Amino acid sequence: MVAVTDLLQDIDEFGPEKIVCVADSRTGMRGVLVIDNTARGTGKGGTRMSPSVTVTEIARLARVMTWKWAAVDLFHGGAKAGINADPSSPDKERIVRAFARKLADQIPASYVAGLDMGMSERDAAIIQDELGDRGTAVGVPEELGGVPYDQLGVTGHGVAESVEAALAHRGRGVQGARIAFQGFGAVGSAAARRLHARGAHVVALSTMDGSVHDPDGLDVPGWLEARSELGDACVATAPASHQLSPGSELLVDCDVLVPAASQDVIDDRTARHIKAPVVVEGANLPTTPSAREILAGRDVVVVPDFIANAGGVIAAGFAMDARYSAFRPEAATILDTVTEKSRSNTTLVLERSRTDGVLPHEAALSLARERVRTAMGLRGRLRAPASAAARYPEPVRPDR
Repeated sequence: MVAVTDLLQDIDEFGPEKIVCVADSRTGMRGVLVIDNTARGTGKGGTRMSPSVTVTEIARLARVMTWKWAAVDLFHGGAKAGINADPSSPDKERIVRAFARKLADQIPASYVAGLDMGMSERDAAIIQDELGDRGTAVGVPEELGGVPYDQLGVTGHGVAESVEAALAHRGRGVQGARIAFQGFGAVGSAAARRLHARGAHVVALSTMDGSVHDPDGLDVPGWLEARSELGDACVATAPASHQLSPGSELLVDCDVLVPAASQDVIDDRTARHIKAPVVVEGANLPTTPSAREILAGRDVVVVPDFIANAGGVIAAGFAMDARYSAFRPEAATILDTVTEKSRSNTTLVLERSRTDGVLPHEAALSLARERVRTAMGLRGRLRAPASAAARYPEPVRPDR
């Protein structure tokens, strides 16, 4: 268990504003909600369920959400929630209901629940049902008015657009580009489908069960069909000559590497051997800070996670607006917005990185921090910058 003093020491000028831990003896539910920063709007971030969930993990992810919302310039705040439980448990519904019930004073006043690892559309619907309010969660089934994130592949769509923008930054097009994926789940498969349609060659992919590599390009439609039928086990159907040991997909010769599985998979050792000149972070926190320094020293461009995989956040912005509406947002409008914002944000960050001589993560964080800090100043949470004070002077009030 993390000591309270440790949590207090981790608070900085941006947050967390609130950490709420909850438990329920009847179901064994243990959960945590972290509200990181709400200067730009209501706390919004996914809810994950895993037996390994920790407060520190959720706090890190809540901070990422603060930067994501600010980086894409949408007006919500950073937050994240976690349930320390096995998502395959037969008691999952009772655990989710207990979690929602214990946080009824926070949801949706301070936080709107959503989907993350281990949570399904039905779980989001259960939260709405338990609290009796359509505004408590997004990510519900389409039949209940939700945005079909996985069906549209919004996060993967954004990753693919970010890949194309990063390639353009390096002076080349996506046609014929060789792309390697770690992770062929909802994000990786949607990105692979989009990039294949744009003329790229997917040369590697992986699941929890193994990795597959073909330098001449994989049959993406065939692998998508195999994944839908067999799940992670689909990789076992590849010829032995095309199978790799787990993790080797990160090191294949390619033009773009997309880590779209777990966090911290690219450490110092891996960074020294990556062959791709471009890394686009499809997962949250897939590279360590020191690994990014090593990659930069090797002239490898890394597009930050909260820029590259913000497609889900952009779609969540539509879902947040639609919570109380009788009308479902148009899929084409969502995807067009994901395309425009993913490309423009990637280009902006990479150009700022080059101009300022800093890592892309630093350029993106600087942009997000400026926006959050400005909002905090305007709300009186910090000393307002002189520019903001000039734009929003105190009104002259008559004596009363």
